Amino acid sequence: MKLKQRVVLLAILLVIFIFTKVFLIDNLDTSAANREDQRAFHRMMASLHVELDPRLDHTLQSPWEIAAQWVVPREVYPEETPELGAVMHAMTTKKIIKADVGYKGTQLKALLILEGGQKVVFKPKRYARDYVVEGEPYAGYDRHNAEVAAFHLDRILGFRRAPLVVGRFVNLRTEIKPVATEQLLGTFMTVGNNTCFYGKCYYCRETEPACADGDIMEGSVTLWLPDVWPLQKHRHPWGRTYREGKLARWEYDESYCDAVKKTSPYDSGPRLLDIIDTAIFDYLIGNADRHHYESFQDDEGASMLILLDNAKSFGNPALDERSILAPLYQCCIIRVSTWNRLNYLKNGVLKSALKTAMSHDPISPVLSDPHLDALDQRLLSILATVKQCTDQFGTDVVLVEDRMTLSHL
Repeated sequence: MKLKQRVVLLAILLVIFIFTKVFLIDNLDTSAANREDQRAFHRMMASLHVELDPRLDHTLQSPWEIAAQWVVPREVYPEETPELGAVMHAMTTKKIIKADVGYKGTQLKALLILEGGQKVVFKPKRYARDYVVEGEPYAGYDRHNAEVAAFHLDRILGFRRAPLVVGRFVNLRTEIKPVATEQLLGTFMTVGNNTCFYGKCYYCRETEPACADGDIMEGSVTLWLPDVWPLQKHRHPWGRTYREGKLARWEYDESYCDAVKKTSPYDSGPRLLDIIDTAIFDYLIGNADRHHYESFQDDEGASMLILLDNAKSFGNPALDERSILAPLYQCCIIRVSTWNRLNYLKNGVLKSALKTAMSHDPISPVLSDPHLDALDQRLLSILATVKQCTDQFGTDVVLVEDRMTLSHL
């Protein structure tokens, strides 16, 4: 064989060797990542049921200190939380030492201070479990039980970006009124034999109070994030106009995602993938009202999108508002870990897991069966949407490895 032919042959073999090595390494890395995703899923499933137990094994004696130490830029609570039951038990049983009107917003809520100085947001029951909210997907009052269900769905999806929520019954006459501020107390009234209040908010009306069953009111309490982690509010790039006849740009511009990818903080880092995770989360719970979102302040796009205010969810189990998924089907990218987790939850696993996770809650059953059934159906729609993307653009483009730096430039 001539020297020239040998050189060419060696060059070909070298190229084949390099490509084979790269392919094998990529496959090994992908397989390792997939195995870790599967192990994380099994760990989550094993810890689904959380007993509300006051006992603490942590060196810190206060459940509030424990929960505050959990918070980091990319999660509100860690994957393994043996003290979760103790913190949630404290949220639902600790004495209320002060009650005030809720922070500014459109919906009725109260701000409670629990023994030990912990702030929680109380959202009262407005609807029976089987009530169907008709009209626009963002219509109706806040649903307290939706906050509880959304928190547990956040656990199941492995996001860990929603503040802790648990159901609680409060006696308005003995627990709230004696410690209420004048501003809150001035909104109390009696309707028939029931104690009611209407609070202070943009849509709060004296004619539309929330009423207890006698003096006992069912609601949800959401744990306030630590003050050392101030929040920054952002307009959601796929927010609605809320004006009849006026569409947002994303509703008519098919290339809208390309424009989003060129603007900060969506041009690099994890934020766009967080937006898509949130779209999946919101589609599952039926939340079409995320016009703004919060992250931690001065994060430069690195912190998570925090899943706050999920109460405009689980309104109508028969309504699957596909437009909520616009970030997913317009950008056609999704985290590999999110894609894996969604596939693990097929075939009724999601419904069963959420039902198990919520079974310990004081206000259980948290959701009616039609809402649980709707989750499994919506999951199939999400999987079908991703498949359409992979059919069009290929798996390598659509499935993004979330353990690497993402850049869209």
